[in-house]
Amino acid sequence: MRSTDEALQEFEATVERYLSELENLDMEQLLKKTNEEEWSIGQMYMHLIQSAQFMHLNHIDQCLAESEASLVHTGEKTEQGRAVFELGSFPPIRIQVPASPHYTPQQPESKQQLSKGLRGVVERMKRTESALSQAPERNKMPHPRLGPLNAKEWFLLIEMHYRHHLLQLDRLKRELNLV
Repeated sequence: MRSTDEALQEFEATVERYLSELENLDMEQLLKKTNEEEWSIGQMYMHLIQSAQFMHLNHIDQCLAESEASLVHTGEKTEQGRAVFELGSFPPIRIQVPASPHYTPQQPESKQQLSKGLRGVVERMKRTESALSQAPERNKMPHPRLGPLNAKEWFLLIEMHYRHHLLQLDRLKRELNLV
């Protein structure tokens, strides 16, 4: 398994790519959708920011806080979870979740909102990485598909998640004739 320092460096490089791509898109391009079931590029950015800020990093905080009420101390990763961590990435396949008010991200209000959100995730990742060496491995929070993950695994997952969505970004740009 990669070190959290390596993952942080790779994460920062991936976010730089997202920021660079963002500079080359206007709001109309960010909001455009190929169909009602598909996310816009802007919604994909919102998903990355919100999932990191409100799920992944919060789960890390819970693992670090050792709040017994919400932690899982037993159980293993699912088969899919083991595969993802053995590979160090999600498989290069499209993962679709049905559209729903709970899961489908809102459209962004501005490019500045997206840029600020991405930079905020980077800053929080930097602050979090230094605390991970103190995180007990037995403190875990459940992931809906991958099973119980400890703080370090949640951290590594953020980098894998951002890297995986580069495939979606490239696909959406092709479908919208932006390449």
